[in-house]
Amino acid sequence: MIGAQEVLCVILGGGRGTRLFPLTKDRAKPAVPIGGKYRLIDIPISNCIHAGLNQIFVLTQYNSASLNRHIVQTYQFDAFSNGFVDILAAEQTYEYEGWYLGTADAVRRNLRHFRPLPHRYFLILSGDQLYRFDLRDFIEHHQAVQADVSIALKFVPPEQAPELGIAVIDEDRRIVQFVEKPSPERLPPLAVPSGLVPPELGADHPWYLASMGIYLFNRSVLFEVLTGTTFIDFGKEIIPYAVTHYRVFGYLFSGYWVDIGNIRSFYEANIALTGPNPPFSFFDPQRPIYTRHRFLPPSRVLRSEVLDSLIAEGCIIEGARIRNSVVGIRSVIRENTELEAVLMMGADFYESAADVESARRRGEPPVGVGPDAVIRRAIIDKNVRIGRGVRLVNAQGLRNADGSFYYIRDGIIVIPKNAVVPDGTVL
Repeated sequence: MIGAQEVLCVILGGGRGTRLFPLTKDRAKPAVPIGGKYRLIDIPISNCIHAGLNQIFVLTQYNSASLNRHIVQTYQFDAFSNGFVDILAAEQTYEYEGWYLGTADAVRRNLRHFRPLPHRYFLILSGDQLYRFDLRDFIEHHQAVQADVSIALKFVPPEQAPELGIAVIDEDRRIVQFVEKPSPERLPPLAVPSGLVPPELGADHPWYLASMGIYLFNRSVLFEVLTGTTFIDFGKEIIPYAVTHYRVFGYLFSGYWVDIGNIRSFYEANIALTGPNPPFSFFDPQRPIYTRHRFLPPSRVLRSEVLDSLIAEGCIIEGARIRNSVVGIRSVIRENTELEAVLMMGADFYESAADVESARRRGEPPVGVGPDAVIRRAIIDKNVRIGRGVRLVNAQGLRNADGSFYYIRDGIIVIPKNAVVPDGTVL
């Protein structure tokens, strides 16, 4: 069995996250808030910690200040532990002067930090996915099949396959072919043989095995591939190359997993948390998702109706109607306000009476929502100021649009961080 101290975890957190814009306008993708009080980066770090893997590097680059701050404030191991969560930001060296060019390039350019360490295995994770995964099983499977590289795989339907890396396995689950984001016409020969498809998935359409972006490399193989080639991306280049040169095996994962790739997937993953039996739940006492301790008071809910929703700590809700929504930390929702299918990320601070008066003199409403506002099917980023009588309902049914204080993506209204929505606005 592989010991936990033999595995070094490397979480990739440096991408621009352009498909999540405007949520990534001022922050790295793994720093985007989720579930009312967490950050996306909390997911992979928590999965590592539950597997006893507490030596973790996070590679950062783009808009990384808030991500770095969150990691430093959240993940502090005691003095008698050899655990750490350290940040490796893109840096200039004698060998490299530019930014990371891709996922593999990011790891390659940090090999000088990894070489002195004794770890025999490198676990490569993404910083922008929502899942729970017992990584110990993954590691033990890697050892049992004597793999050089292991990849976590998940069954996906045809409509999802073109957006992911697709693997073909043999009867021993060894990967014999890997195609990154295949076009629809290339899909048929990549389908999983019907005999290997679990009965509970059904046979209404073909199924494909998609990479979850979770890789386990033997140390020597990772160093050999990264130093012996100029490949810059794991999915597009490293994995296809490894399939033809090394023993690469798939690990079949059957749980919930979603890649937070765009506004729609991010929004739907959050709103799904409000259902009676959500596909992913933060309510797991055995494997909690860790995040920053904020020492906030309980939320205060007065004269309000709240149905099928999540309300984080420190909120003040007065006379509101909230349905199928996620309300983040320090949210203020004022009287006669209606929220339906809304992800409200909350605020980084509370306003004092003097702050509210100062905002009034600037012609701005206080931080929060309302009164008399109606908001449906929307994402409200942090520290947003929404005035009296505002209606954000996408009345024209726009699919995509940009405005002075809003964006619409896939029909979902997004109000970016620190935006001001004046009194009486109708969208």
